[in-house]
Amino acid sequence: MTSVTTTCRDLSELTAAAQTACRLLFQECFKAGIDFIFITETYRSQARQNYLYEQGRTRPGQKVTWTLKSNHTSRRAWDIAVAPPRNLYDISTLSKVGAIAKKLGIEWGGYWPAGQYDAPHFEIPTTWSMPKGYKLEGKVIVPSNSKLKVQLIVKDKPKEKDDETMRFTNPTTENAVRDYIKQAVDKGKIDKSWIDKFDAGTMTSGDFEGLKIIISQR
Repeated sequence: MTSVTTTCRDLSELTAAAQTACRLLFQECFKAGIDFIFITETYRSQARQNYLYEQGRTRPGQKVTWTLKSNHTSRRAWDIAVAPPRNLYDISTLSKVGAIAKKLGIEWGGYWPAGQYDAPHFEIPTTWSMPKGYKLEGKVIVPSNSKLKVQLIVKDKPKEKDDETMRFTNPTTENAVRDYIKQAVDKGKIDKSWIDKFDAGTMTSGDFEGLKIIISQR
């Protein structure tokens, strides 16, 4: 059993919706130039929540949570921090992340009232879904320590299919096209290499369309 003093930073411990929301938040932060944030905690057992609540109350230390009922325990919340050289909880950065979160339907603890204010904290309601106009645009690297940066890895778009080589099902059509190209070669309108390409079966439909334009202009 995990110790109450152990922090879980594993994104996969969150609900599927929370994982998506967190990745979307980090993606949008990355696009906004904020690539220096990282996860400090995701899932938290109720036993750990109780332990943290005791701090500053029945156990020495500064208070770190205002509630025994946290959405960390329901796997719908995560905490973040800011990498050096900025302060760990740099409010300027956290405020920018909070503003981005608001657009995504993600709740930021920095908007909570005094006594509940929790700037590193983000969570989603049970009804959260991807907002219109947004999508995960690639693989989002969500760091769990300050040494890594947020990354968005987008696969290269598949290259457009090259023009297919010309294929003929009718010999008469094939001969007519060949004659057309050969006449243009004989008249010096295009280079002989084009008829060679046609005969080799490597001429594409795009090649032929281009040739027709060249021939018509000469």
